[in-house]
Amino acid sequence: MKPARTTSTTPAQGDGPVPGLSPWRFVMAFGVVSLLMDFVYEGARSVTGPLLAHLGASAAVVGVVTGAGEAASLGLRLASGPLTDRSRRFWTWTIAGYVLTAASVPVLGLTGVLWVASALVIAERVGKAVRSPAKDTLLSHATAVTGRGRGFAVHEAMDQIGALLGPLTVAGILALTGDDYAPAFGVLALPGAAAIALLFWLRARVPEPIAYETAMGAAAPGNPAPVESQETKLPRDFWVYAAFTAATLTGFATFGVLSYHLVTRDLMPTAMVPVLYAAAMAADAVAALATGWLYDRFGAQVLVVLPLLSAAVPALAFTDTVWVAVVGALVWGAAVGVQESTLRATVADLVPTGRRATAYGIFAGIMGATALAGGALTGALYDVSIPALITAVAGIQAAALVLLWITRTVRSTHQD
Repeated sequence: MKPARTTSTTPAQGDGPVPGLSPWRFVMAFGVVSLLMDFVYEGARSVTGPLLAHLGASAAVVGVVTGAGEAASLGLRLASGPLTDRSRRFWTWTIAGYVLTAASVPVLGLTGVLWVASALVIAERVGKAVRSPAKDTLLSHATAVTGRGRGFAVHEAMDQIGALLGPLTVAGILALTGDDYAPAFGVLALPGAAAIALLFWLRARVPEPIAYETAMGAAAPGNPAPVESQETKLPRDFWVYAAFTAATLTGFATFGVLSYHLVTRDLMPTAMVPVLYAAAMAADAVAALATGWLYDRFGAQVLVVLPLLSAAVPALAFTDTVWVAVVGALVWGAAVGVQESTLRATVADLVPTGRRATAYGIFAGIMGATALAGGALTGALYDVSIPALITAVAGIQAAALVLLWITRTVRSTHQD
């Protein structure tokens, strides 16, 4: 599944309003929005495990809540994706989702009740479900010109600047306030408000990002035609690829369970957990940039690294040796970087524009179901037997490698 190269062009007459920003500037501006919002929700997520534990949650509860949050984030896109394609209101869905997240996070630090905190953790993820298919579709139009792998990778890397700053800010405030989470979560309201303001400005400058992709010559020979598709079914290649993704995420632990292990085993004080999370986000950015560049050069075969990283996470992160557990958290971050960039870029290359939000919604729904399974499985097995957890995840990732090989075979046969 090697994508064709693309180059920047000027929109042709009759293809809609000419964008007020170049494709790369659009990607970068959207990256700043994501940077600010990652400051908000990654700052919160960096201490979700310790927060829930502080409120009385067990490892299994942390695994279920964080897994359910990911399931909400991904599974609800089964509805938001097709609805976005039908309405064609990509900016409306994007803005609404960001507003929901920005409003949910500051309140999380004020509650002292476990079920309320759990509901707010899931609500924050619902905001991501609302916006993501629309946002990814908007980005896919610009990356048709910049290169899928590079465009999504740069956007993801900018995400991680916020994902570094947010946890570090939370860590600094917690170091001063101890177990008082309210100030740490309250300060996250500021970058959230800035992100919403910038998003409205970006919509005013580029009201119709599809003009990037429909520009004359935007697609090099061999690319899928960048036009609205009349097909009602998604390509077979997409479904085989989704099966591989489902397998590799089924055995993937959440950071909530990782941080629970670090705190309850007295390997790391709570205030240091966000610092580790920030380091994991740095690994995320590096992995996204590396695999994004390799994807544009060699195609989806670079995804072989994802099952290998996922299998290594529990073997490293759930030890009682601090430096090994830290390495495991960094490997976790690298795996997330591949998931958030190259996995998404591949979807855009498999599906035409008219069905792309639907494809992103269905793809995320599959990811959500397997994220819930992964969170519950790793949390439950952690309570029973860590060696059993390591063995089970290794077996699941071996199956994912087989599915990736099948995906490449089906794609090659289809192209022949």
